[in-house]
Amino acid sequence: MPYKSRSKSTELQILKTLNTRMSLSNKDKQHYFNLKKGYEGEVIFDLLTEKLQSECFILNDLLLKLNNTIFQIDSLIINSEAIYLFEVKNFEGDYYYESDRLYKKPKTEINNPLNQLIRNESLLRQLLQNLGFTIPIYSSVVFINPEFTLYQTPLNKPFIFPTQVNRYLEKLNTIPSKLNRKHKRLADKLISLHIKDSPFKLLPPYDYDQLQKGLPCVKCTSFTISIEGKKCVCKECGHEEIVATAVMRNVKEFKLLFPNRKITTNVIHEWCKEVKSKKRIRTILKKNFKIVGVHQWSFYEEETNQ
Repeated sequence: MPYKSRSKSTELQILKTLNTRMSLSNKDKQHYFNLKKGYEGEVIFDLLTEKLQSECFILNDLLLKLNNTIFQIDSLIINSEAIYLFEVKNFEGDYYYESDRLYKKPKTEINNPLNQLIRNESLLRQLLQNLGFTIPIYSSVVFINPEFTLYQTPLNKPFIFPTQVNRYLEKLNTIPSKLNRKHKRLADKLISLHIKDSPFKLLPPYDYDQLQKGLPCVKCTSFTISIEGKKCVCKECGHEEIVATAVMRNVKEFKLLFPNRKITTNVIHEWCKEVKSKKRIRTILKKNFKIVGVHQWSFYEEETNQ
């Protein structure tokens, strides 16, 4: 089990919702697909590192700050002797390496992930020094997609290719490791420094009126939903979902898109327009939130634990 698990970034969640409810520009759509593909690749790597049996702390998806510089670490493994730092890439297709530059065939230059890796390693080392920890760092770029090929690869680059990932982790698994309180303190400190919400979101402008209202299918995102008793049924793919579950899923999306707007029966009734009964919406909200205010001024908010 990872000591710090990965979750979808707020930026990715918002773009996913916007892609369903409005027409994104080609640039914004490409940005969304790139984020989605990157996240999927990281999750595949997570599933492999979770199988490690040796004593280690696995920290996924760290966003850290050194002085005024923010840097992101895809995956980090702490064992008793070293830190292993991974930059995970889900590239697909044919690429080649030339003069320290990376190109997608036929000849489109892309950012060399090695530059990102070197930067992250340097910043992490400085951060550890500031925290009073001295431990070796071994860094690698992991190409996780089996449909990836890189031609003209120099042998001295810290690249792990799809056919090498399992062997690399098997080798890592054989390294003797005995963790102590110092390692736990280091892992806990890095998690405490993690920035939960990145300040660098690339989002298109949007407002409530321009977004399509309704209950998109959780499986195929179609808006062709019919309410049949306690279930929402998608006419496109046939997927079924409990109405209350679908409403709460879309309330969560609404809160994500409009964090400063109040949750009211009228607003959610309009947002989930397939649910014709306001009373039904009110009942679902009452079960999941506490009510604040009275009559037409009432709204709903999450319970806060005392």
